[in-house]
Amino acid sequence: MPKRRKTWVYSPPKPKKPKAPDSVKAELSRKAQQLIDEHLQPEHVKTPPKQPQFNHITDLFTKWYQSYFYFCATYACPHPDAISPTFETRFARIGYQGHDRFNLAYMRHNGKWWEIYSDLSMDECLAAIKTEPHFFP
Repeated sequence: MPKRRKTWVYSPPKPKKPKAPDSVKAELSRKAQQLIDEHLQPEHVKTPPKQPQFNHITDLFTKWYQSYFYFCATYACPHPDAISPTFETRFARIGYQGHDRFNLAYMRHNGKWWEIYSDLSMDECLAAIKTEPHFFP
């Protein structure tokens, strides 16, 4: 079997992601908290049943990490054999792209982010999270 030759290939560096300005972070955090308080929390956070058997959402919150803004949910695990009484999961991600434009992704069942919208405004991202089932916790 012939040996494969090694070759050098030019691989340019990836461009750096833009950092979100503090004003954009504050505005997005405020609008997202309003969305959670008015729409997502009443719809998805229910009082637990008297004898809970399955995991259920107890809280919804947001957080920034680098240039990404995450929507997160806290689940309670009522089963006595549960490893932990609660766990957190991220269900939607808004990525800052610069010039007040964002990409929107959701967490798939396999644990990978799937970006389905790009180059949206802040209000378009929040409207999609509010209405589309991909972004439900």
